[in-house]
Amino acid sequence: MSEEVRPRQSNWKLLITVVTFVALAILIFTLRHQIIDVVKNLGKVNTWALLLMIPLQILNYDVYARMYRRFFKILGANVSYKDLYKISLELNFVNHILPSGGVSGISYFSVRMRSLGVSGPKATLAQVMKFFLLFLSFQPLLIAGLFMLALRGHVNNLVILVASSLITLLVVGTVIAVYIIESRSRINATLTFLTKALNSLIGFFRRNNPETISIDKAQKNFLEIHDNYQLLKDNWRDLKMPFLYMLVANLTEILAIYVVYIAFGHLVNFGAVILAYAIANFAGLLSVLPAGIGIYEGLMTAVLAATGIPAKLSIPVTLMYRVLSMFVQLAPGYVFYQRALRSGLSSLSKK
Repeated sequence: MSEEVRPRQSNWKLLITVVTFVALAILIFTLRHQIIDVVKNLGKVNTWALLLMIPLQILNYDVYARMYRRFFKILGANVSYKDLYKISLELNFVNHILPSGGVSGISYFSVRMRSLGVSGPKATLAQVMKFFLLFLSFQPLLIAGLFMLALRGHVNNLVILVASSLITLLVVGTVIAVYIIESRSRINATLTFLTKALNSLIGFFRRNNPETISIDKAQKNFLEIHDNYQLLKDNWRDLKMPFLYMLVANLTEILAIYVVYIAFGHLVNFGAVILAYAIANFAGLLSVLPAGIGIYEGLMTAVLAATGIPAKLSIPVTLMYRVLSMFVQLAPGYVFYQRALRSGLSSLSKK
């Protein structure tokens, strides 16, 4: 490696590290009031119940790692479970500090997987399929949650409207996604349009570089994504386990919220937690703040109130869950993220 290239790579690593620290500082600053409230409430809760969040989070990342491993095996790539577990933590860290509806995570995942010999299109497809199965597996949970609410008489017109709208949105979104990716021309046209739109947005800030993302190179990747999708489609029976993994991933997240209610000494309706979690997470994807702060807590409290859980209980529970789960996940994610940078991830992204 030439002496000229080394300083450039060092500067690039330094820039990424600085941006990461700044984003992390913004996240902590934004959460400062929530952190204070959580510290005040720690003495009022059952600590042993709160500790149940740790094995639930460990299991959550376990199923994500296993899901990715299954996907890549179908696509002809062999990646170790250990690497995928670490990358899942890194991915969560990136998605939390860089709010972009998951786009930052998809880009990071593609670059990170290239360091393990997996092509960008395969990594992108794995992310798309993860979201697809995550949403698909949530539908039976939503229906079960609505049934639980009905058994306790907590279903009103608002709850029915919210639940049915969300289920409809999931179904319609799934159908549209499949319709686009089924055709080489449709996926090429759709993703090319999005790439050009992204270039226009970047070009607004970098006027001397109108095509930051090469359209020709991107189109080759789009067609490879379609070809890899056809491979998954031909082996659709092998997607049963990834679907179950995503079902468990959703369930562990909901249970992590529920154990906080247990820690506060309340056994609330599990269906209410399912519905509130779904609404808050989908809306949080659109937030411009890290981790959907503000929108997530507000919507979760509102939905829980509509199902009969008072705000004086749901607010401290939601705040404690958010703060504790974030820091339980972000700490190891940050460590592995920094290790990835030091191992040359930033230089790989320039290739």
